[in-house]
Amino acid sequence: MNVLYLKNSGDPFRKGVKNKMITLRNVQATDLEQLLLIENEGFSKEEAATKEAFVERIQLIADTFIVAEKEGEILGFINGPIINQPYITDVLFEKINENPTRGGYQSILGLAVSKQARNLGIAKILIGKMEELVEENEREGITLTCKQELVSFYEKFGFVNHGMSESQHGGVCWYNMVKRNTLA
Repeated sequence: MNVLYLKNSGDPFRKGVKNKMITLRNVQATDLEQLLLIENEGFSKEEAATKEAFVERIQLIADTFIVAEKEGEILGFINGPIINQPYITDVLFEKINENPTRGGYQSILGLAVSKQARNLGIAKILIGKMEELVEENEREGITLTCKQELVSFYEKFGFVNHGMSESQHGGVCWYNMVKRNTLA
């Protein structure tokens, strides 16, 4: 479990979390309801993962399903299975497998932060944790898909835009974003 501290700024919500500990941990089955609320705040009905998909992810890939919490309240999460190719396919949104011990690409099927915790650096912290796991487990890199308006957001973290994805998930146009592990 990692413990991090948020810095304060002029934002009213941040005043409430000044020097409050943010904990990173692996997902637990008891997190399900909070996860679904956050997922549905961040994604349309067509894009959001279903309850069944979350249950499967909690059961099969808890090692790469990380939540950020403060005082028992989940602020955000990041999750995804290890895959053999650098791009996410729609099949992953339907069926996943347990993660191999080493190698492959860390996919990110979901990165979501609750509305009241946005713009506090939670996404950055979660991406950073995934980067640590990628290095520790000798993965080739991290891959995700995002909408066009988020391409520049992920580029700030070192992801490279590999163009439009073949994914049709949720009826949306997605972009392949890949960050290679420079230690692999």
